[in-house]
Amino acid sequence: MHIGLIGLGKMGFNMRERLRKGGVDVTGYDRNPDVTDAGSIDELLAAVPSPRLIWLMVPAGDITNAVIRELSEKLDEGDLVIDGGNSRFTEDQKHGELLAVKGIRFADCGVSGGVWGLQNGYGLMAGGDAADIERALPVFDALRPEGEREDSFVHVGGIGAGHYAKMVHNGIEYGLMQAYAEGYQLLASKDIITDLPGTFRAWQKGTVVRSWLLDLLVKALDEDPGLQNIDDYVEDSGEGRWTVEEAIANAIPAPAITAALFARFESREDSSPAMKMVSALRHQFGGHATRPAK
Repeated sequence: MHIGLIGLGKMGFNMRERLRKGGVDVTGYDRNPDVTDAGSIDELLAAVPSPRLIWLMVPAGDITNAVIRELSEKLDEGDLVIDGGNSRFTEDQKHGELLAVKGIRFADCGVSGGVWGLQNGYGLMAGGDAADIERALPVFDALRPEGEREDSFVHVGGIGAGHYAKMVHNGIEYGLMQAYAEGYQLLASKDIITDLPGTFRAWQKGTVVRSWLLDLLVKALDEDPGLQNIDDYVEDSGEGRWTVEEAIANAIPAPAITAALFARFESREDSSPAMKMVSALRHQFGGHATRPAK
């Protein structure tokens, strides 16, 4: 299989390498000349054999919209576009309709794994027609971790379902990080606690709260024991807001996720050790930028 990959940032760059290691030929395009394989999207499309499979890993919103509009004018009937970025699920349906007019296929895929995906593999949540998902299985299999496919890949449903599942995944992630961070602040504030990093380290095996996020919390404390170099300002990239909006629209109570989102807003006003930890965790798993301490 030979695919085109548009977008070689923090995620796309590592995905290209993992795909190649998994036996998939990849021609990548990025505006950064230091990482691109092709000088333009036209050059990329000329390099990928028909019927083409083009995977997008570009920022959600205006950039994704512009790339899909360009592809709608340049791809051929039977080509398949997969949006692997963090687009909102409602945008997937618009993109699918735009491409369908030209006979171009479309699928969406939520991708989890952050900057560690090259080493560990990616969790994948795909939405689209069953035939399109089946066609892309060699790509999904190269990206996901080794082992049973069902443990790291799911065809969630129709177009938009993959990104909807990833949206909820990220909402849950907000709540998990906030719980760890609040626990960190409680422990850090108590003078009888003399080994704060060791406490979290001791939770890594055998306890009911063990997780990869906990491992990353320990790693963050190893690198900066008092989180002295990180400001407590925490950004949100959209999925938490969308999850809360969906909870409201469907009258589904989601107090933990909602509170975690509001805590991020609060972090932009007051100093908080808990929010320093949330910022540190986002940096650990996703390479998201932190602000230096004031």
